[in-house]
This record gives sequence, C-alpha cells and structure tokens, in this order.
Amino acid sequence: MRIVDAQIHLWGSGLPSNMAHRQVTSFNTEEAVGLMDAGGVDAAVIHPPGWDPKSTEMAFRAVRDFPGRFAILGAFPLSLPDKSALVETWRSQPGMLGLRYGFLQEPMRGWLADGTLDWLWAAAERASVPIAMLATDSLPHIAWIAERHPGLRLTIDHLGGRGGNTTLKDDAAMEHMPALIKLAQHPNVAVKATGAPGYDAFGPARLFWGTDITKMPCSWRQCVTMFTEELPWLPERDKHLVMGQAVCAWWGWN
Repeated sequence: MRIVDAQIHLWGSGLPSNMAHRQVTSFNTEEAVGLMDAGGVDAAVIHPPGWDPKSTEMAFRAVRDFPGRFAILGAFPLSLPDKSALVETWRSQPGMLGLRYGFLQEPMRGWLADGTLDWLWAAAERASVPIAMLATDSLPHIAWIAERHPGLRLTIDHLGGRGGNTTLKDDAAMEHMPALIKLAQHPNVAVKATGAPGYDAFGPARLFWGTDITKMPCSWRQCVTMFTEELPWLPERDKHLVMGQAVCAWWGWN
C-alpha cells in the first residue's frame, strides 16, 4: 500500500501563527523525511505556510532533493495583476499540483460569496488546476461554485473544520457537518480527513488521509495505523484509495 499524506507544512523560520502547530522555528525537509521513513509514509503534499516567507522555496527544494516523495499545493496573492495568466501556467512549476487558500477571515471569506473570485474558479477550471480551501463558514457558497464549475476539482480541508484555528470542542466543533455532507452530492468536491478519524459520506475515492503532522499529538506511524489497522470496518480495497491512491488521482500526481 502506498501511503501519501495529503497535507504537511515545512518551514525554516518564524513560529506558526496557528497555535495548534508545534511552536518551533523550524520543521525542515530532512526532519520530515526521517519521520516519514519511521512512520511508513511514502510521500506527502506540502502546503507552504504563510508564517515563513521562504516556505515555498523550501518546498521546491524538497521536490528537487527527494524526487517522488513530495509535491506542492501553493498559493499566490490574489491581488496580483494578470492573475488568470498565472493560473494557466501554475502546474508547469516543478512538483506543483494546485492551489490552496484559507477563507476563514475577511476579506477572503466575503470574496467567496460576492463574486470577487469568479475569475479564479473559471481560470482554474480551464487550466485543470485543483483548489483546496479552508472555509468552514462558507460551505454553501462552495456548493454554488461546484455547481457552476463542474470541471473544477475542489478539496475541503480538515473535514470542513477550522484546522486548529479554534478552541471549540466536541459537538460545538462539528456544527458544520450537515453543510459538509451536502457537498458530497457534487462529484467535483473532495475532503481531506487530515488530523481526524475517517468520514465516509464522500466515499473512498474522494476522502484523503493526511496528518498536518506538526499539529498531531502522536507519531506519523500512529496516524497511519489509526486508519490501516484500527478501522476494521474499512475494506482493504478502500484503504488503498484513502491512504494515497485517491489523493494522487484527484490532484494529478503521477
């Protein structure tokens, strides 16, 4: 079984702005590779974090130095001029699979609702650029986007949750689940089961195991075996999809 982590962060300076992450100034490629080897993780998709301005450079070096082990979901400032042209060539960068943005705060959250980003959805659909998003409060708007752009592959981060950007627990942290379940009817929407137990409304072809490892209170190996050994109801054929095949197919990582 090929194990692919759908989301990790690498950085070389600065403390994580999300307090749920390890509050260290560096989690570098070599450290990640050592832990991946120990945990039985074959490959991982890097999401360069905003707290380190050189994190994208680090991600490209990881792709170069460890062929086949890393790919990237990156981002560019949405205020840049000629943005559509940038999307058209986005996947031509080494190891770059798509885009990833957070829509929890204004003005980004408002842009999902008011049409400001209509150009982005259209450009990404034309160029076959997948987009992942952290957007707990905007799941109904994502349904609208998915309907109007059926060729655009969207991925919802952290089972639709806030990814550590909240102190809510238990039921209070899961109030968005009905809205997330409604998104399962759109075949161009997938979800990351990063840092959380399995969730099957989307089916194994649209459910991606991952860790966001620097937020986890356990080892990479334990994150793997939680799914591969501790979920007896998950069929063996589905494990292969959930643990790596599906995310590689969805984001076009060959």
